[in-house]
Amino acid sequence: MFNGDKKMTNIIELKKINKFYGQGENRLHVLKDIDFTIEKGDFVAIIGQSGSGKSTLMNIIGCLDVPTTGSYKINGVEVGKMEKDQQADLRCKTFGFIFQRYNLLTNLKADENAALPAVYLGMNAKDREERAVQLLEDLDLGNRLENKPNELSGGQQQRVSIARALMNGGEIILADEPTGALDSKSGEMVMSIIKRLHRQGHTIILVTHDRSIAAQASRMIEIKDGEIISDTRRSSDFYQLADKAKNIRRSRFDAFRYRFMESFNMSVHAILSNKMRSLLTMLGIIIGIASVVSVVALGNASQTKIMERISSMGTNTINILPGEGFGDLRSGKVKTLKVRDSDFLGRQGFIDSSTPNVSASGTLLYQNYSLTASLTGVGAQYFDVRGYKIAQGRIFTQKEVDEFASVVVIDDNTRKEIFENDPNPVGKIIIFDKKPLKVIGVTEKDSNPGPMSESMHLWTPYTTAMYKVTGSKDINSITVKVSDSVNSQVAEESIGVLLTSLHGKKDFFMINTDSIKQTIESTTNTMRLLIASIAVISLIVGGIGVMNIMLVSVTERTKEIGIRMAIGAKQLDILQQFLIEAILICIAGGLMGVALSLLVGWGFNTFSTDFGMDFSTTSIVLALLCSTSIGVIFGYMPAKNASNLNPIDALASE
Repeated sequence: MFNGDKKMTNIIELKKINKFYGQGENRLHVLKDIDFTIEKGDFVAIIGQSGSGKSTLMNIIGCLDVPTTGSYKINGVEVGKMEKDQQADLRCKTFGFIFQRYNLLTNLKADENAALPAVYLGMNAKDREERAVQLLEDLDLGNRLENKPNELSGGQQQRVSIARALMNGGEIILADEPTGALDSKSGEMVMSIIKRLHRQGHTIILVTHDRSIAAQASRMIEIKDGEIISDTRRSSDFYQLADKAKNIRRSRFDAFRYRFMESFNMSVHAILSNKMRSLLTMLGIIIGIASVVSVVALGNASQTKIMERISSMGTNTINILPGEGFGDLRSGKVKTLKVRDSDFLGRQGFIDSSTPNVSASGTLLYQNYSLTASLTGVGAQYFDVRGYKIAQGRIFTQKEVDEFASVVVIDDNTRKEIFENDPNPVGKIIIFDKKPLKVIGVTEKDSNPGPMSESMHLWTPYTTAMYKVTGSKDINSITVKVSDSVNSQVAEESIGVLLTSLHGKKDFFMINTDSIKQTIESTTNTMRLLIASIAVISLIVGGIGVMNIMLVSVTERTKEIGIRMAIGAKQLDILQQFLIEAILICIAGGLMGVALSLLVGWGFNTFSTDFGMDFSTTSIVLALLCSTSIGVIFGYMPAKNASNLNPIDALASE
């Protein structure tokens, strides 16, 4: 303790402080040439009626507001020349605020409210928790650590506010009407605590309109209409502060990591504390992500199904037909293709196999069955080229082709139609256009929908079809299988050159299944891109929804932002917290959207036997990256608005 004879150090110096509000005719002069100093360890009461300017003065002293003109120094440093973050650092390390309405965060427990300033000081979780508990126990709140503000009485809430003010040392305690909202007993307890804090060396600046409260201070400054009308000292008791704020030093990386983790934890806490609002914010993202992933899954499944059907036409095959092309009315009468053409092509190095095709329609007889069927004469490699699989028996061999063997392979439709009561038709004799043919194999059922899957098909060696069935040496088409190592477009051009050279002119046209495949792939990709673009639009709409709700959230939580700034939060802390909240909401929405899409896919694949949804890991990852980007892009504006709020304006918000 020091007495009045010892020269004291000024901690606060105000010279010619003026504060104006409004513009033009509405301009209001609130503080008028305020000029005084406060020494370290003093207990000063600023008294005045409502509207006198005392609270405005306290806000300027606490760096919550700035004067219009004048000089304000703390420990000899001009506050007006400080950046906003430097002022926030002062509020964090030098000041401790005790508000009339407590200003506790409703979603935090007592110990969490008390410990909050230490988050912005950089104290680790264990140390700040221990200090908060110790301060609350010293204020007889050891049994209320887990209680939230709405579970505490007014006096208890004010004591939590005092603990918060002392958390970082509280060299200067600013108490704004600390007993104004309390009953007389609680008010006396709070004043007793404040006087004890003075004796512990804290510089106390108390604002009140009650003279009996002000009379308990060592010095009383009275303000009326924005001017100091009296400044009297009751005693000269000054005390030296022992409990000062810790000067915590961290490396740049460690400081960034600490702030990020603390902002992350606070963001998670805020989201969980407002589950319904968070879920509604996520809704647009959930629907958008689910749409994107589902559309891509349907597109993948559609493309796979189409490719399977194209593959059933032949893998890497080219069909050669007589005539000038599709729509040629003379193509049925043109007989330019010969077996020798197929044999010549089969000897080329870029072709794996070549088979001539002969088609015939006729009457099929078996026992008492008589019906019309199609017979196709093909080579031994035909079934491999076209991807047909054998369910029963076998396919004919090259030897049987060479010997014009009277054998036939039938499809599943033919088996069902004429061998309805015979499970094994292999070895049976059927009559096609009065020519007996022995059944040696049955192909598997054609799973591709369409008229071709409902027709009856029979395959016999092309030599048999030509010399025993049709009696003609002409063939209807040639099917070649291109080597996998050869580009099908190049092969098609080469075949065209070879056959044109053989025939002396181009009297044929070709159907390249690879070209069809590429065209369909391009078409399906375009359609998928189009539908995905529509889904992305829904994502953008969802992002705008996130931005709007976050903007509303900033408005709703303006008071919270003001409290955080008052206890030392910098602009970056507020920006980071709200931005992380937006990103977490979008990521959570993205994960829920993916889960919803997978659930829909599971149900779809369970009940649909012919068609399903094929989910892509790439699309899921891209969807989640998209949702994260939306969080960054659409969350930045609300977060930036929150960080730019003026502390005093934010605190005044209700």
